[in-house]
Amino acid sequence: MAERIYLDHAATSPMRPEAREAMIEGMLHWANPSSPHADGRAARRQIEDARRRIAQKLNWGGHLIFTSGASEALMLALGRAKGGPRIVSAVEHDAVLRAAPGAEVMPVTREGEFDTDWLKERLAVGDRPVVTVQHVNPETGRKNLVGGITHMVRGAGGLVVADCAQSAGKYPLPVADMTVISAHKLGGPPGVGALLVHDIVTLEPTGGQEFGYRGGTENLPAILGFAAALEACRQWVDEDMLAALRRMRDAIGDAGGRFVGGYGEFSGYIFPIAMPGMDARIQVMRFDMAGFSVSAGSACASGTLKPSRVLAAFGIAPELAASTIRMSIGWSTTPAEIDAFTEAWVKIAAEASARA
Repeated sequence: MAERIYLDHAATSPMRPEAREAMIEGMLHWANPSSPHADGRAARRQIEDARRRIAQKLNWGGHLIFTSGASEALMLALGRAKGGPRIVSAVEHDAVLRAAPGAEVMPVTREGEFDTDWLKERLAVGDRPVVTVQHVNPETGRKNLVGGITHMVRGAGGLVVADCAQSAGKYPLPVADMTVISAHKLGGPPGVGALLVHDIVTLEPTGGQEFGYRGGTENLPAILGFAAALEACRQWVDEDMLAALRRMRDAIGDAGGRFVGGYGEFSGYIFPIAMPGMDARIQVMRFDMAGFSVSAGSACASGTLKPSRVLAAFGIAPELAASTIRMSIGWSTTPAEIDAFTEAWVKIAAEASARA
């Protein structure tokens, strides 16, 4: 192949041209935004303008705290939210588990839904927990009904943190008390994200920058790139792309492949595909040699030898989970690239079948 085809947008998405241009402009302003002199005030104005633009694009009326990414935003939310015990779902990203290592785990049903019966019983304790749930699962693409969880938890006096790293810029934000977003998942630069807080008094300040809720000098170029990338987000899954995705599903299904991940509504950007009989790590290498970038699950966990705990929680059999790769698309993906991946998948599966 003359050029590689990148299909790992759920790990990180290529930076949009608008974000690169905004970052270059930001690099021309080197003053510390906290400095009182004219240069510092000019940098501060740019940061506040970016904050306003991001909030406007997200239709967010609360507070917005810039962070170094989604992981730090989760640490901030789960470490400083004023509430009781922490609860996380069984299918949350590893970053959530690291931010709340002692959290109680809410199970999911075999259909992949949050176990609301379990949650109702747990909320009856009355200790006002802080519950973290994801909007879109990074391994299966399942889209969750976060608003219903928020209604339940608020009714019990608790708080909900929504992990929207995989959905911001693609779907409207769900109703939650705190929302986590990441720039590099939507075509912005790595190393910047935000924690959106509905009511700032629910978060304990510790001093420093960002109104006293996060220490460290703000990364002006990255923040400007973040705002530009988010503003550039628009609907790009048109009829041609949908047709290519249908061809992919049909051809892979006819060749013995399976799309796994449970039932319900899915994002349409993340595709967990099982090739029975071939280990996912071998598949990743085969696709890499063929010029395609795909992964074997979440980028923060795919380097381990352990089976995916997320697929296990969804009820996927271990042997099927072990043969599942993740193909994910983004703003730069074309229908022709989907067709090329489909052709490569069928070819690799056929070669594996012939050797069996």
